[in-house]
Amino acid sequence: MSEMFNDDFFSLTNILDQEPEFIPLISEEEEDNLNREDVPEVLPILPIRNNVLFPGVVIPITVGREKSVALIEEAYNTNKIIGVLAQLKTSIEDPIASDLNRIGTVAQIIKRLKMPDGSTTIIIQGKRRFEVSEFLQEAPYFKARVNGMVDQRLDMRMDQNVALVSSMKDMAMKIIKDNPSIPSEATFAIKNIESPTFLVNFIASNLSSAVESKQRILEINNISQRIEAVISELSAELKMLSMKNEIQSKVKLDMDRQQREYFLNQQMRTIQDELGDNPIENEIRDFERRAKEKKWSKKVQKAFEKELKKLGRMNPQGAEYSVQLNYIDLILDLPWNELTKDNFNLKRAEKILNRDHFGLDKVKTRILEHLAVLKLKGDMKSPILCLYGPPGVGKTSLGKSVAEALGRKYIRMSLGGLHDEAEIRGHRRTYIGAMPGRIIQNLKKAGTSNPVFVLDEIDKIGRGNQGDPSSALLEVLDPEQNSAFNDNFVELDYDLSNVLFIATANSLSSIQGPLRDRMEIIEVNGYTVEEKVEIAKRHLIPKQIEEHGISKKDISISPKVLEKLITDYTSESGVRGLEKRIAKLVRNRAKDIAIKEKYTPKIEIGQLQDILGPAHTKDKYIGNDYAGVVTGLAWTQVGGDILFIETSLTKGKGKLTLTGNLGDVMKESAVLAHNYLKAHSERLGLSQELFDKWDVHVHVPEGATPKDGPSAGITMLTAMASAFTQRKVKKYIAMTGEITLRGAVLPVGGIKEKILAAKRANIKEIILSAKNEKDILDIDKRYLKGLKFHYVTEMSEVLDIALLEQKVKGAKKIEVWS
Repeated sequence: MSEMFNDDFFSLTNILDQEPEFIPLISEEEEDNLNREDVPEVLPILPIRNNVLFPGVVIPITVGREKSVALIEEAYNTNKIIGVLAQLKTSIEDPIASDLNRIGTVAQIIKRLKMPDGSTTIIIQGKRRFEVSEFLQEAPYFKARVNGMVDQRLDMRMDQNVALVSSMKDMAMKIIKDNPSIPSEATFAIKNIESPTFLVNFIASNLSSAVESKQRILEINNISQRIEAVISELSAELKMLSMKNEIQSKVKLDMDRQQREYFLNQQMRTIQDELGDNPIENEIRDFERRAKEKKWSKKVQKAFEKELKKLGRMNPQGAEYSVQLNYIDLILDLPWNELTKDNFNLKRAEKILNRDHFGLDKVKTRILEHLAVLKLKGDMKSPILCLYGPPGVGKTSLGKSVAEALGRKYIRMSLGGLHDEAEIRGHRRTYIGAMPGRIIQNLKKAGTSNPVFVLDEIDKIGRGNQGDPSSALLEVLDPEQNSAFNDNFVELDYDLSNVLFIATANSLSSIQGPLRDRMEIIEVNGYTVEEKVEIAKRHLIPKQIEEHGISKKDISISPKVLEKLITDYTSESGVRGLEKRIAKLVRNRAKDIAIKEKYTPKIEIGQLQDILGPAHTKDKYIGNDYAGVVTGLAWTQVGGDILFIETSLTKGKGKLTLTGNLGDVMKESAVLAHNYLKAHSERLGLSQELFDKWDVHVHVPEGATPKDGPSAGITMLTAMASAFTQRKVKKYIAMTGEITLRGAVLPVGGIKEKILAAKRANIKEIILSAKNEKDILDIDKRYLKGLKFHYVTEMSEVLDIALLEQKVKGAKKIEVWS
């Protein structure tokens, strides 16, 4: 439904232009004459398929079918009166009687024209409606017996009828006005029709509605209802025309704006050409010049040239232009195949590593091994190292020393709290504000393809709705895949195989298995007191002196003061807390110098409390005066620590109670220890009935701190055995180990941290699983000075070593009661 007036109206006016005495409009008087004319009882029937003829309306019809041509020839030579029926289906080429509607219009042939192509066109005018009562013949053309139908004149004295006609006329005029393809003749026709009946027939005939809709209007006998049907069609056509005009207006506005921008850009370009300074072309020439200096592959070169041509075709005012410009700039800034030359002086490298970090022998050895292979082979995929250990032991700063030792650039990327995969792989360029991932961004910043790349806090990667960053790192940290790393923004393979990745972590438990499998794990243990003293002398004190603007002669901190500082004012595996305390001492001295107070350069032990406040209350060995209290060793994320397992017995029904914020594994260890002791009570000279008469309460102090793990298994069993026997536990002894139901002692981890904690607590002897002996052999003998180790395989051995025959003072009488 595109136009109100169809092509028949305009072709008709063109045909009739040669006969000015004839106007295809009728007056009310002529309409009455038509209604009074007799309708022949039998009419030749002309089927039409693309239109409907209404009374009073003049339309042209092109005749092509043999039946129709024969009918026109005979009728034109006689009275020129025919009946016109619309087909039920327009697709039928050769209709039969059942394919025709039953109501049609009597027509008079006004003119017959022979067309140049051999076809015949006739001009016919509708007279009256008729209804077929029966078809009499189908050949050589249709003939039918018909009954004439009369249209009653509409009573225009009724306001409702006046309003209907006026509404129909207004809607028709609006369509003519809004549709530029309808000429002014249509307005003239509408205004000059007097008869409401002819007006509705005229408008209905020229609707661009389907044939079925027009036939339905023709069959309506009541004129007011016929007008309402036409108004409904006009309303739908008006809506469609409004939508069409709105779309065209919008398209035209967009086109005008684009043409204006294009015209202005062309003018600007012409002016700039005249002045000899076109910034866009200058930029493209600069890109081409930079591209000649790149060492990239043919594949990257081809992709770059394609993207540069695309930039040249873009409108500089468009949003995509800046994205494309940034993309090309990034491609040129990336260090494709640009490598810094490694320094293969192994002695120099070792000297740098030892200068910056005390200890960390395993890491230093691994770096030197890598350098040695590179020196001999000349080419080797860089290792992917993961340094894990407690905070403050120098894992992150080690990367900077490694970069200096190798002569490479240094990059550090913090992964803590990262929860978006796009931070690793980048965004696709289709997004507004798209950026490359942080791997590519940092390589661009470094300007080389073989830096030392520190992935800090890899164990603290998050996971959110934007994907899993740790899974994205699988490609980055796989030596077999990272030679063709694909960033979503760059969309070209980038070789990361020359990058020396060093990841750091405090715990391996939160790193997913496949990612952990791709890295070479190197444990970085905490420092002993002696090592911390040495680190403070070599690094921390000189650093703080320089940062606070005083000189070395202004302050002196002896090893004894440092040892006191470490043992009484810090409790950590690393040296961060120690550095803060040293900074406090140096600031105090800087204050004295600034206000010109008298001072002695040497810091004495007695001054520590005045400057730093009271020493920390730390867990120290509390002796063996209490039955059921045993010292255990634990590993935490900040290093090793000691913990006390306290056990008490009360008369009851053999119930086991556990307190101290214990995790499931630790609770299971307590249940195992209790059942083992019950099953092997005779070894300690205990009656099994005791366990049914006494309730056991096991508590681990510092209830606000969550505790878990299997390490306290042998400690819990020893504490329960001491409580039931009331025997003393050996002095200055601590233990760690997992137990089984059959009484075997299994190895545990974090041995070095636990040993350091034992030394800080003044422990002299340690009980371990025999399978942990290998861990002790890996530890520098300096750390083991003053410690005695007992290696055991069975729980009975633990009890033999830990429990003395002597009873505690004021021993409770534990016996079967009734």
